[in-house]
Amino acid sequence: MIAAAEMNLDELRAELAPRIPAHAAFDGWGEAAIAMAAAELGVPANRARLAFPGGAAQMIDCWFDWIDKAMLLAFPPERIAALKIRARIHDLILFRFETLAPQREALRRALAMLAMPQNALAGARLAWRSADRIWRVAGDTATDFNHYSKRAILIGVYGSATLVFLDDDSGGLADTRAFLDRRIDDVMRFEKIKASWRGTGARMPSLSRFLGRLRYPAV
Repeated sequence: MIAAAEMNLDELRAELAPRIPAHAAFDGWGEAAIAMAAAELGVPANRARLAFPGGAAQMIDCWFDWIDKAMLLAFPPERIAALKIRARIHDLILFRFETLAPQREALRRALAMLAMPQNALAGARLAWRSADRIWRVAGDTATDFNHYSKRAILIGVYGSATLVFLDDDSGGLADTRAFLDRRIDDVMRFEKIKASWRGTGARMPSLSRFLGRLRYPAV
């Protein structure tokens, strides 16, 4: 490991990102939390602050990025390949909650920060990035409309489950697990209905073909 004093700002940022939340839970996402994390790492607070010129939003961004990368390491291709798609999404989201569990108050403060009007765009970008990475780890390769619809639906599932998670005092996150299972079941049922509709649509007369024949009748 590179000594803290020898790290460039990118390396320092990566080392501070998972340390800041423990202090942000008490001191908020500000300079005090950076200073405490810097002290842990053994670097001057003023140097640590240089690693986050974007302030709180950048600190939260880097923390979420760290969680995304931890998820990727925890689910190598051989582990994912052994799971069905429903289990993949379930386990990936649950892993994130288990990783976040010790820092729930920091997450609560982070979400409140991202909900502010000046941070709304950053919050939306981070939600999309996490949903995209979850689907990519799960093995999704869609490039059509499904690419976007899957991520939009997942943001809804993940977001609603997060609200349950934040107040979940059940053993082993039992309430969060149960809620997540129900939401994923709802999505899977919707996907089956959508697939059935597409199959029916394939057998229906094509409107564009019909209009084409009106314009260019067969001779």
